[in-house]
Amino acid sequence: QVQLVESGGGLVQAGGSLRLSCAISGTIFSNNTMAWYRQAPGKQREMVASITGRSSTNYADSVKGRFTISRDIAEITVYLQMNSLKPEDTAVYYCMLTNVVTARVRKDYWGQGTQVTVSS
Repeated sequence: QVQLVESGGGLVQAGGSLRLSCAISGTIFSNNTMAWYRQAPGKQREMVASITGRSSTNYADSVKGRFTISRDIAEITVYLQMNSLKPEDTAVYYCMLTNVVTARVRKDYWGQGTQVTVSS
């Protein structure tokens, strides 16, 4: 069974930084993607950043140049470094792992989420 545990959330002033961590245990396929999503009150969950097994990254336009996603293969951990935070970054941040089983079959796993609050 795959488990994801996020940490590092908290309260920070606008312009500050936070680093989120997601520790992953269980079976991780060689063909996989790790990602961070967020959900603000009253809004849909949205993808923030993703990184593939080959370290190809993708970012939402709203965070480009401010957030950086990375992964530590040895520790099986994915990070999200968030700089120049804005009040609109306030949300619950979720870690996600996608195991690509076949071209047609993918399995998604989610963490429990960590709250990030940015004060103005």
